[in-house]
Amino acid sequence: MSDSPQSIPDSAPFRSPLLMNTSDSAIVIIDVQEKLLPLVANCQRVEWNILRLLKGAETLGVAVCGTEQYPRGLGSTVESIADYLKSISKHEIPAKTMFSCRECSGMFDALSNSGVHNLLLCGIESHVCVAQSALDLMSQGFNVFVCVDAISSRSSKDHRIAIRRMENSGVTITTTEAALFEWCEKAGHDQFKTISRLVQQTGPNSAHRGKTNGGAKKKTE
Repeated sequence: MSDSPQSIPDSAPFRSPLLMNTSDSAIVIIDVQEKLLPLVANCQRVEWNILRLLKGAETLGVAVCGTEQYPRGLGSTVESIADYLKSISKHEIPAKTMFSCRECSGMFDALSNSGVHNLLLCGIESHVCVAQSALDLMSQGFNVFVCVDAISSRSSKDHRIAIRRMENSGVTITTTEAALFEWCEKAGHDQFKTISRLVQQTGPNSAHRGKTNGGAKKKTE
């Protein structure tokens, strides 16, 4: 991909309403908690991709928010992600007991009132909290996108079936890199350089949590 500026002419056709824009989108990080994350498949890579999304959101001005499922039992959001949410999110992380995020209606009302109608979901688990949230949020009028390399389940079968069900129900399936470039929209500006560096990173291969590979903020233990 070239780093050279590419101007978009004034006569360019309007952008498809099927695409996410920085002004109308929010990332929703679902239940990435201390006692749950280590149990799911490819947990280190999921965490790394969520951190890349957060770094991209900070660069491009995309809204972010998160939820926690029964934190008294499952712990708080993992530190690396919680730190980012505290620094760039306008929303507190609400606790819920429902698997679906529809319990956090105040947060989604605030997003809708600010002009957000596209939600990019990531987090865990794919077949429980993510899938139920996706279907409920669609019913509330949001366009729902799911970042498949930033979600996971303990079982690969449950993960695959969840993605199939969500896609068949009208959820848009995407990836971390696709979402970042969709928000970036064009080359030739400083934000593109940051996004380009993010997508060129080589991520962790291990299924176990540990160090992530640069670029996105991560405290060392």
